Amino acid sequence: MTGRFDDGDDDGTYGGGAHEDGIPGEGAHGHAPDAERTFAALPPAGGRGFARTWWGQAWLKALEDTALDGRQLKLGRRHARAGAVGAVSVRPGRLTAVVQDRDHSRHRSDVLLQRLDDAAWDRFLDLVADRAGHIAALLDRDMPPALVEDAAAAGVELLPGIGDLEAECSCGAWDHCAHSAALCYQVARLLDQDPFVLLLVRGRSERELLGELQARSAARAAVPAAAGDPAAGPGAGVPAAEAYAARDILPPLPAPPPPVDEPGAAPVLGRGTPPAPGVDVAALEFLIGEAAGRAQRLLADALSPWHADTPPPPALTPGQDAVRLAAAGPDRAVSARLATGSGRDARGLARAVRAWELGGTAGLAVLEEEWAPDPAALARAADRLAAAWDDDGTRPRLRATGNRWTVVGGAAQLRYGRDGRWWPYRKERGQWVPAGPASDDPAAALAEASAEG
Repeated sequence: MTGRFDDGDDDGTYGGGAHEDGIPGEGAHGHAPDAERTFAALPPAGGRGFARTWWGQAWLKALEDTALDGRQLKLGRRHARAGAVGAVSVRPGRLTAVVQDRDHSRHRSDVLLQRLDDAAWDRFLDLVADRAGHIAALLDRDMPPALVEDAAAAGVELLPGIGDLEAECSCGAWDHCAHSAALCYQVARLLDQDPFVLLLVRGRSERELLGELQARSAARAAVPAAAGDPAAGPGAGVPAAEAYAARDILPPLPAPPPPVDEPGAAPVLGRGTPPAPGVDVAALEFLIGEAAGRAQRLLADALSPWHADTPPPPALTPGQDAVRLAAAGPDRAVSARLATGSGRDARGLARAVRAWELGGTAGLAVLEEEWAPDPAALARAADRLAAAWDDDGTRPRLRATGNRWTVVGGAAQLRYGRDGRWWPYRKERGQWVPAGPASDDPAAALAEASAEG
């Protein structure tokens, strides 16, 4: 045989089409209910080939290398292409369908394939459970060559070879006839869609396989990796996408930890031992304590009922993180290091901490950024300012510069944020400092800025 799976035969014409009934003996073989699947008759194949996946082509090559009569194969392709194959029943060791001839006679045809024994299944399941990539591929209805090669290396032949596909047909043929060939070509189309069809013929259903894989994965997860085991070296692991794809058969995650009311106390470092050169013990103790507090807050957030609906906060820049750390109240020496590291002096850091405490990253941006609203945003801001005061002469005179409106002759200022809110600022010792949280009402924000500090 040439191994060519579609020779471009012209479509045959068969009056009446395929029938799905007339398969005797269904359900009478003692298998579990999920150990048998029935696929409805497929529509005519037209001019397409019967196998697009490499494993579907391997299936057809086993048929074509086995059949002795090429004419029967050719006629079988015509039967399958024209839709003359009825519903296909798949169960361990056997495929069954009724195939209609051109003369409208109908024949039950069976194709038999040796089932794997329990020892072979154990080897196969063990190698799949050891490779998350194999699990992910099967769940994605894929059968990568590496999976078949690994199975063959373990002595498990998944795909049929020459002579493995045996035929039985009510037409009385002793070899592959047109009816069994048509069934094989139709099965190649099913295999393209779902490689679990092949595994079911070999003896295990999809549900049974996934259940056993889950049990093996759970057993492996319960046994900690042996210390110093070279097989579990630092490079062990699989890509995250593969692990995620295998989520349906992995063991359940452990229960979340209980909430922590208060973070633990930071350790006292350096008792009786001089610090290493360049190590600031006080700064290190502060970072340890701050990390513990942050971990406690993150855990509380993760356990909250609204956590799943809350997007994660954006990553902080080094300058923003320095302000966050300074807001935790370190001593003067650590604060001085944070100010220097973030490019600020002590007063600048204090203003930044105040802005952070009032509005986080948004408040810090309003402190440090001056920007010009586009015409549409500027018009909305002007409308809000106009509507904020009654026409009774109480509206203060404001001078606009970029996104900032300053009271003429006063020490109060409104800053318009990119989110459309108004931030109050007050001049203290010649510098503008945040005076309160943001507000949607510019009059209320300005009142906050004008209040006595």
